[in-house]
Amino acid sequence: MIEASLRHIADLSVKVAPPIVVGHTPAGLRRIVPIIGGAVSGPRLKGEVIAAGADYQLIGDDGFTLVEARYAFRTHDGATIGVDNVGLRHGPPEAMARLARGEAVDPALIYFRTRLTFETDHADYLWLTRSLFVGAGARHPAHVEINVFEVL
Repeated sequence: MIEASLRHIADLSVKVAPPIVVGHTPAGLRRIVPIIGGAVSGPRLKGEVIAAGADYQLIGDDGFTLVEARYAFRTHDGATIGVDNVGLRHGPPEAMARLARGEAVDPALIYFRTRLTFETDHADYLWLTRSLFVGAGARHPAHVEINVFEVL
């Protein structure tokens, strides 16, 4: 049997603006959350989130949320790295309703997991394009925290 393990590579703190509500679609409530900056810190990556991109959310009646965030960051040594972060978030209905209203919620109440893919042509960071990465997230009123792990 081959077992997988995880290696922590970075923590993302992504600043967000208030959501733009598109409205109720046949698939659920569509929101677009602009990404306005942030920081990348950790054992293998350091840098700043670029103020560009957004999280396109689809929220069901019970608060179950599908997320797809596309954005970029610039490393401390000048590489630009694109991020596609897709995942899901769910928890007790009252906690999900508070999140939707932009209120603080204890992250322990919310299951928030993602799959990250990275794009870059910078030779020092091509390793990001050649492995699988998962994230464990927490949503706060003005930012999202994502702890990023490489699957080994």
